[in-house]
Amino acid sequence: MSMTPSHFEQSGFIQWNKRLSSHQLSRLHTFEAAARHSSFALAAQELSLTPSAVSHRINTLESELGFKLFARFHRRIELTLDGERIYWALRKNLDDINQEIIDIKNQEISGELTVYSRPSIAQCWLVPKIADFAYQYPSIQLNLLTGNDEVNFRGYGIDLAIYYDDTVHSNLYCEDLMQESIVPVCSPKYAQQHDLLNNQHQLKNCTLLHDRQAWSNNSDYDEWRAWSEYSNLSIISHRRNLCFDRSDLAIIAAINHAGVAMGRKQLVKKRLESHELVMPFGDTALQCQQRYYFATLNEKRNPKADIFIQWLKNQVG
Repeated sequence: MSMTPSHFEQSGFIQWNKRLSSHQLSRLHTFEAAARHSSFALAAQELSLTPSAVSHRINTLESELGFKLFARFHRRIELTLDGERIYWALRKNLDDINQEIIDIKNQEISGELTVYSRPSIAQCWLVPKIADFAYQYPSIQLNLLTGNDEVNFRGYGIDLAIYYDDTVHSNLYCEDLMQESIVPVCSPKYAQQHDLLNNQHQLKNCTLLHDRQAWSNNSDYDEWRAWSEYSNLSIISHRRNLCFDRSDLAIIAAINHAGVAMGRKQLVKKRLESHELVMPFGDTALQCQQRYYFATLNEKRNPKADIFIQWLKNQVG
């Protein structure tokens, strides 16, 4: 049946701003079975219904939602793009409920935990420590995603995100993790070749390495600019620059003698200890307004996220 806007309006979907009713949850259960089997007939067998009853429930649900869940063909059905979104949202929530039941029965925390992180934090700080988490909590399967974008928690099934910024997200629960400071770093070889030791003015003869997405999609040369002002230098107009979209790439370039990078001390600590990098001007670090923090959808989290957060705090401590 073709559904016109007036039909949807009469069915009440225009007013869709309430919680799902028990009847709608029942229809979603029917939809999940039909989507999983790609068949109204097989869903009917599983649910002890007739195929026509399954079809009627799906039609009613589509009318209430205001969009098609299935494309109907001769002797087969296929999920629409909207239907796929609803199906995978249902599957994730059903899987989460099932996992919680298993955990309660087994008296342990297990299952998947999905963490999103800025790439440089993951590469330089989180991943080198992650073996300890895996050792302590072998029943938790950690999925680590990285990127520079503001991620959709629900769309990607994110349980927790780790950011580096000077602002927090008003629609998320956020808590500071650790402070940061920045300092120029380079390889010992590069420092020697360019006579940099305790000689800041030699920067005019160097290639400066930049992370242009340090805390937003275009932080430009802000890290170098802030440190230059702090050190009473004018070097931002310098014509030789190499730009990256990740701090760790600038650091790798510095290790390989490409220039002087603005290093974040939390992320380059081990590189300094191993002498892959040096601070040619001494510890002239500038305390950043930006800080590392974690974010969740709300303060009430699943137990796996709470365990991971406590582990993060222990690593910082």
